[in-house]
Amino acid sequence: MSARTWTLLALAALAPTGTDAVAQARAYAFVDVTVIPMDRERVIEHQTVIVRDGRIVQVGPADRMAVPQGATSIDGRGRFLMPGLAEMHAHVPTDMDYAEEVLFLYMAHGVTTIRGMLGHPSHLTLRRQVNAGEKLGPRFWTSGPSVNGNSVPTAEAAERTAREQKAAGYDFIKIHPGLSRPAFDALAATADAVGIRFAGHVPADVGLRRALDAHYSSIDHLDGYMDLLVADGAATSGGGWFGANYAPIVDDTKVVGLARATKIAGVWNVPTQTLMDSYASDETPTAMAARPELRYMPPATRNQWHNWKERSAAQAPPADARRRFIEIRRRLIKALHDEGAGLLLGSDAPQVFNVPGVSVHQELVAMVAAGLTPYQALVTGTRNIALFFGVQDRAGTVEQGRWADLILLDANPLADIRNTSRLAGVMVRGHWLPRGEIDQRLATLAAKYVDGGGR
Repeated sequence: MSARTWTLLALAALAPTGTDAVAQARAYAFVDVTVIPMDRERVIEHQTVIVRDGRIVQVGPADRMAVPQGATSIDGRGRFLMPGLAEMHAHVPTDMDYAEEVLFLYMAHGVTTIRGMLGHPSHLTLRRQVNAGEKLGPRFWTSGPSVNGNSVPTAEAAERTAREQKAAGYDFIKIHPGLSRPAFDALAATADAVGIRFAGHVPADVGLRRALDAHYSSIDHLDGYMDLLVADGAATSGGGWFGANYAPIVDDTKVVGLARATKIAGVWNVPTQTLMDSYASDETPTAMAARPELRYMPPATRNQWHNWKERSAAQAPPADARRRFIEIRRRLIKALHDEGAGLLLGSDAPQVFNVPGVSVHQELVAMVAAGLTPYQALVTGTRNIALFFGVQDRAGTVEQGRWADLILLDANPLADIRNTSRLAGVMVRGHWLPRGEIDQRLATLAAKYVDGGGR
C-alpha cells in the first residue's frame, strides 16, 4: 500500500456522507483528560476538550461538560493532552510518494508542524495541498532551494535569488555553506527589502558575528558558535564537523557572553543535537543501523547512513575530544536558554540516523540532557514554534480558539520527557489518528522495506 493510498484512505474515512457524518467527522471530545496547556508549567486534571472543524472550541471540567451530539468521544482517563510537536529542521523528499510516507512518519510520532529546510518548487504545491487539507500532513512551512557558493556565486546572483524566492512564495531562504561575504551581504539586504527571512548554516566567510548582526531568523546546528568559542591565541587548523576539532581549545568562559549576544540579536537557534550525538557516538555503524526505527526507512537510505558513520568515524577526533564537543554544545544550549535566546525543536530528519518523527523525541531527550527541564524542552517544540511563526493566537497551547493540533499521551511528559513517545493518538488539523490506525500503517510501511525490499 503506497503512502498516497494511505492518505486517500485516511481522508475517505473522514469524509462526510451526510449531516450526521459531517458532525462526526469534524467534532471530537477528549473526555476526562489531564490537559498540559503549555501556557505555563501546570496540568489541569479531569477536563473535557471539544474540537470542531479543526479548532478547539471548548475546554472545561469534565463533570460540567456534555459531549456534543454526533461528536466522536475519545477516552482521556489517565491520559495527557498537549499541543502537537514541531520538527523545525525537516527535509521533505521531492518524490511525492516518498514525501507522503515521510509526512505520515512525522504525524505518526506526534509532529503536527514541520519547517522544510531544503525547498523545491514541488513543495509549494505540496504545502498548499497540506495546509488546505487536501492531503493529510503536518502544517508545512518551506524554504526555497539551497542558497550556497555554487548556486549563488556573486552578489548579483544573491540579489536575484532573494527576489525570485520571495516572488515564488517560499516562506524563507535556506543558506548552506560556501556563500561568500559579498553574496551574503547582498542576499541579506535584498531579503530585508523584499520581506523574506533567511535561516540555516553560517558560511565560513560570513561568520557568526555577521550572522547575528544580520538577524538570521534561525541558525541551525549551532553553526559557527564553536569558531568563536576558541580560546584567544589558540592555533587552529580547521574545525571539521561543525567545529568538533576545536573542542579541546574552547574557552568555556566565552559561552555565556555568546549566548547573551544571541539574545540581544533576537536570533533563534535550532540545535539539532541528535545529529551531533550520532556523529560523536562510539556506537558502530552496524549497531546504529540496527536501531528499530530504521525499519521505516528505505534500504538505500539505511546504507547511506551506515556508510556516513563509517567515513565520519575514520575522520573524527579522538573519543575524549568528541565527548568534549558534546559537553560544550550542551553548555551552549543551556546558556542560550538561560539568557533568553530562543530555542526551537529540530533534529534534521530524515538525516543520518534521524527517522522522521522519532528523532524529535530523541531531540527532546537531548535538550533535557543539556540541562533544560522537561517543561522547558517541550516549550521549544510547542509555544516557541507559535511565537517564531507569529501565530501564538492560534497555536502552541491547549485553549479555546487554538488549532486542533494535539497529541494524547499515556503518561506525563513533565515527569519524564521520554513519555512524549507514549502516544495514544495524534490530532492534525482536527483529524484524529488513533494508536491502532497508526500502528497498522507503520507495520505496512515496515513490511514494505523488510529485507531490503521496496524503494
